[in-house]
Amino acid sequence: MRLELKNISKSFQQKPVLSSVNLQLNENQVISVLGKSGSGKTSLLKIIAGLEKPDSGDVFLNQKSILNKKVNQRQIVYLFQEALLFPHLNVFDNIAFGLQAQKVEATEIESRVKAILKEIALSDHSSKFPLQLSGGEKQRVAFARAIIIEPQVLLLDEPFGALDVETRENMQKLFLKLIKQYGISALFVTHDLKEALMIGDQIAKIDHGHLRTYQNKKDFIQDEKSGVKEEIDFWTKIQEFE
Repeated sequence: MRLELKNISKSFQQKPVLSSVNLQLNENQVISVLGKSGSGKTSLLKIIAGLEKPDSGDVFLNQKSILNKKVNQRQIVYLFQEALLFPHLNVFDNIAFGLQAQKVEATEIESRVKAILKEIALSDHSSKFPLQLSGGEKQRVAFARAIIIEPQVLLLDEPFGALDVETRENMQKLFLKLIKQYGISALFVTHDLKEALMIGDQIAKIDHGHLRTYQNKKDFIQDEKSGVKEEIDFWTKIQEFE
């Protein structure tokens, strides 16, 4: 699997949002896309998912353009900050939804859903409805629903941003475990520096529509514009008060 963005540009009301963005995501790779609010990171994901069209440039999956393919034909799943579960379906049926749409046999659906429920530690919650779940539980269900269909690419738009610190850390660990287990490639968008470093095999930073991908984490950390130095300086000063 290889996802490639070539010279993607996008403007809204004549205001540039993305400017000649190039990116390559390889098989079994996770790239953290770090950026502030309004930097263009969500627009980038929407173009990859097919929810927006670029003004110029192209999106390739396995060396074939998917720019004119419909959302449900791209083998790409987009996860938002909100879980967006179906309120009328219980946990089991929410997770099974994609497999049912693919017309997978009922016995296989049951086996696969039960297996992933165990992985996300929600086996005892399979009959519950979204209103009966906590924020972290909802996000685990949404994540399971996304990866159980084994998409070629998973797009995550600050998926843990609304969670408390402890739940967020647990979700980060679960994400890293399952993404490796299922062999899924992902773009993980976040504004959190620590999260970007923890999640990504590689780091990309977007600023005012311009994307820079670093060869490795060392290059990112050493870049004076990455924000790492400021983060280290902050915690050094905090320690001085102890």
